[in-house]
Amino acid sequence: MEILIRSARIVDTGSPFNNQVKDILVSDGKIKRIGTGLRNTSKAQEIKEDNLHVSIGWFDLNTFLGDPGFEQKETIESGCKAAAAGGFTHICCMPNTQPVIQTKAQVEYVLGKSTDQLVSVHPIGAVTHNTEGHDLADMYDLHQAGAIAFSDGLKPSPTAGMIERALLYVKAFDGLIMVHAEDKSISKNGAMHEGLVSTQLGLPGAPALAEEIAVNRDLFVLEYTDSKLHLLDISLKKSVDLIRAAKRKKLNVSASVNAYNLMLEHSAVGDFDTNYKVNPHLRLRADITALVKGVADGTIDAVSSAHQPQDEDCKKLEFDKADFGMVGLETCFAVTNTALRGEIKVEKIVQLLAQNPRKILGIAIPKIEEGAAADLTLFNPGKKWKFTADDIQSKSKNTPFIGTEFIGKVVGVINKGKALLNR
Repeated sequence: MEILIRSARIVDTGSPFNNQVKDILVSDGKIKRIGTGLRNTSKAQEIKEDNLHVSIGWFDLNTFLGDPGFEQKETIESGCKAAAAGGFTHICCMPNTQPVIQTKAQVEYVLGKSTDQLVSVHPIGAVTHNTEGHDLADMYDLHQAGAIAFSDGLKPSPTAGMIERALLYVKAFDGLIMVHAEDKSISKNGAMHEGLVSTQLGLPGAPALAEEIAVNRDLFVLEYTDSKLHLLDISLKKSVDLIRAAKRKKLNVSASVNAYNLMLEHSAVGDFDTNYKVNPHLRLRADITALVKGVADGTIDAVSSAHQPQDEDCKKLEFDKADFGMVGLETCFAVTNTALRGEIKVEKIVQLLAQNPRKILGIAIPKIEEGAAADLTLFNPGKKWKFTADDIQSKSKNTPFIGTEFIGKVVGVINKGKALLNR
């Protein structure tokens, strides 16, 4: 495979070509040459587009795949297609499968089944047995098998004592615990953010306190254990304030926000479209403003897709009975770029989607330089386009963004000697 990328602005702070417009020749999975006016002597496939940008491949921290157990929602193959269409060359898959990713065999299953995919899949092992929050999983064995981090996914963070034991356990091998901060005893069966809209609609609301108290508790435990923690799904102003204070105290904490929480308010639930039923819930405009500020000042380290495919049987129900989640891999960049346009520069977008996720996971950050492996995302940050059902590569179609006009479109991805172009 040979590809010649024409006149692309390189967005890579680690590259000597950062912010320069160059041609890039990719051959046999490596960056062979970078220059201006490169001759196409080998009849390489050429990629040329106005305002073309190229960065290292994007890396999603928060993807749910249904394989094994829920293949009607998503398979590893279809999830990788969705990821590539959205500009991701790497995804972390949460352990909420059936069976749960809690054994060496399950980790090896995911790694083996994704070997030939363009997108690299990194399994996240369970923190607790069956993600039930009662007994620790054998995280050391999972780590040895190739689990990149540990989480119970969307299961609420366990008790303070269980979090303490998990954080202490992974210190022996510098492991990372990732938690969905929610106190279920407070959120109970809330279907959306508790507030004026939930009252008007007659829907059970989940108090913001459920996230805030879990974030505060987990940060206290982190300080006590002196370990390493990542807070997934941050969605509230108070949570951002707590994380900012923790970082000032030099705690080893990182945080990510889901793209949809940067754009959608809780009022969107007003027409009872179950595609807006997500966890964390859609919040207030004041929360969105605080999240954007947190992204801009570095309090929030990464933006995630929160890709959670659900089949029609789980979504075509009354709002309070439908399952949570929307597909997000295909729209993550477009939503993020549209929501943050005018607030941050494109270099920051790349940090959020590509560089910082690798830093959080302790993975080496590739560079765009001659001789390096070609792990690249091509995109146009200024292109206006409308998202349609045809743009969805996931097996599931649960998204409220069909028909939405975005700014910023993925052009293609290159990884592992393979390429996908969105033409």
